Amino acid sequence: MSSPDPQVRAARNRTTPAGGRRPVVAVTGAATGVGALLTERLAASEEIKQVVAVDERRGECDAAEWHILDVRDPAIAEKLRGADVVVHLALDLDLGSDAAARTAYNVRGTQTVLTAAAAAGVHRVVLCTSAMVYGALPDNELPLSEDAELRATAEATGVGDLLEIERLARRAPRAHPGLNVTVVRPAILVGGTDTALTRYFESPRLLVVTGSRPVWQFCHVEDLCSALEYAVLEKVEGELAVGCDGWLEQEEVEELSGIRRMELPSAVALGAAARLHRIGLTPSPAGDLAYTMYPWVVSGSRLHDAGWRARWTNEEVLAELLEEVTGRHTVAGRRLGRKDATAAGAAGATVALLGAAAVVRRARKARRR
Repeated sequence: MSSPDPQVRAARNRTTPAGGRRPVVAVTGAATGVGALLTERLAASEEIKQVVAVDERRGECDAAEWHILDVRDPAIAEKLRGADVVVHLALDLDLGSDAAARTAYNVRGTQTVLTAAAAAGVHRVVLCTSAMVYGALPDNELPLSEDAELRATAEATGVGDLLEIERLARRAPRAHPGLNVTVVRPAILVGGTDTALTRYFESPRLLVVTGSRPVWQFCHVEDLCSALEYAVLEKVEGELAVGCDGWLEQEEVEELSGIRRMELPSAVALGAAARLHRIGLTPSPAGDLAYTMYPWVVSGSRLHDAGWRARWTNEEVLAELLEEVTGRHTVAGRRLGRKDATAAGAAGATVALLGAAAVVRRARKARRR
C-alpha cells in the first residue's frame, strides 16, 4: 500500500498533544547551540513522535531526521510537511557578525519559516527572542510581567532583529489563519554562549555606571530547552518569559564573583563605549551598557502557572558562567589575548574607556596618512 499524500498526513498530524497524539517537531538551527540541545532533548522524549532537524550542516543527533538547507530557502516548506510544531532557533546573534548581514539572515529567515510552516500545514511555531526586548530602563517594575510593553530600542546588539521577529510573530496569525505562534524570551542566557552580557564577567573589573541600578537574572540553556519543550507540548502558549527565580543585586554579584567594581560617570562610560564601537575597536555598541545599568528582570508567571520550574538558581548559573570564562580576558567588550590582558592589568577597563579619546585621535591620524 502506498504512503498517504504528505498534505493528508499533515492534516492528520494536526491533532494536538492534548488530543492524545505525540507531535512531530521540526527544529531549525538544530546542529549547534540551543538548537542542538533541544533536538537531543526532544528526540529522547517519549512524548515526541519524531524530530525533524533543519540546518546548513548535519548535527550529531542520529535519532533526528536531517534536512540540510538554509532557512531562507523557500524549499523548507516541503521539509516541514508532516510536522505539527516548528521551533525556529536558526538565528545569528554573533558579536562578530556584520550587522546588516545578521539582520538580513535573522529577519528573512523568520519570515520564510513562518510562511513555510503555514504552507506546510504546521499548526504552531515557537520562536525564541530574549527578555532584552522589554528594554532596560530605570522605571522598570521588578519583576516585569509577560504583558509588559516592549520598550527596547535597536541600540543594543541584535535587539533590533529581535524586535522585528516579535512583530512578525504578532502579525503571523493574522496573515496565516490557523497558525499559532508562541514566543519564548529568556533572561541572560548562559551555557556555551558568548554575548556582550556574558563578556561583562570576563573583565578585570565590573563596570558600574554611577547612579545606575544593576540587577541580574540569568537563564541556563537547560532551563530554556525545558521551557521550549513545554511550548512544543502546548502546556503553555502565548508570550513567555523564562529565567531563574528572582534576581541578584550588583553587590551580591560582586561578592559571589570576587570581581571588584569600577565606577564611572554615565557620560564618560556611554561616550567612550560609543566612540570605541564607532571606530571598530569593540564589538558592542553603547546600547549594550543599558542592560548592565537598569533592571529587566522577568517573572515567568505563565510558565510557573503551567507547572514549569527553573532547575537552576541565579547563583548556580553565575558560578557556571564564571567557570566558563576562566582564562578569557575582555576589556570594554573586546576579547584580548593573554599577553594583551597582562599588559592591561587590573586597570585595563579604565584605560580602555578613559583613553577612548586618545584612541580616536590616533585612528583619525592613521586614516589621514
